[in-house]
Amino acid sequence: MGLGEASARGTAMEGDCLSCIKYLMFVFNFLIFLGGSFLLGVGVWVLVDPTGFREIVAANPLLFTGVYIILAMGAMLFLLGFLGCCGAIRENKCLLLFFFLLILIIFLAELAAAILAFVFREHLTREYFTKELKRHYQGYNNTDVFTSTWNAIMNTFDCCGVNSPEDFEDSLFRRLYPTDVVPRACCRRSAHPGDVAYASQEECLLGSMLFRNNKGCYSAVVDYFEMYIYVAGALAIVVLTIELFAMVFAMCLFRGIQ
Repeated sequence: MGLGEASARGTAMEGDCLSCIKYLMFVFNFLIFLGGSFLLGVGVWVLVDPTGFREIVAANPLLFTGVYIILAMGAMLFLLGFLGCCGAIRENKCLLLFFFLLILIIFLAELAAAILAFVFREHLTREYFTKELKRHYQGYNNTDVFTSTWNAIMNTFDCCGVNSPEDFEDSLFRRLYPTDVVPRACCRRSAHPGDVAYASQEECLLGSMLFRNNKGCYSAVVDYFEMYIYVAGALAIVVLTIELFAMVFAMCLFRGIQ
């Protein structure tokens, strides 16, 4: 009789533990579902944003590819969150195993992406962008993707060059337009709200510091996105942690289902 009671209590505790794991997994997968929705929203916003950010992203092949990676990862997390919630609530072993394998693949892909970003970090340095600007920027040829992108960056962030307007010295731009010290995109605009006219384009093109933007675009862009970079890094850590817990709960629930 004692053994029977102990067995019944053990079974009840096991059932309670399994039920707890099931609902915890549902919560974690719901968070993954929300994370996937957020990434999808960010990716779509970057692609359709009318303020010129799409052109900025298109300038750098790494960033342009990254947008589609964000979209793909968002769609995958969205799907996984949905499958995990269904598998947990219905206690379906096939769905749970499928969920575990897919989220493991995503987890490894994210780690690989982080390692690649660290290995190729030299492609995001001031020196790299300065070298590319000197070599490829053509000033007023907006049919060239690289040039039109740089023009969009300088107009959007009111900056000039990578580090300063001096970056255009000994550049392809100066060889194409020897009379212009800086391109038109570096010129300051009128201070009147809504006015897109240049304050003094002639003086600016001749190199006058009073009528051109003197801040480099590298610093301007970094300052603008500094807060968002930290938020994105914190979000990535949270997502990886959630994925780890989700895999653990999925395997525990898979093993506990009779």
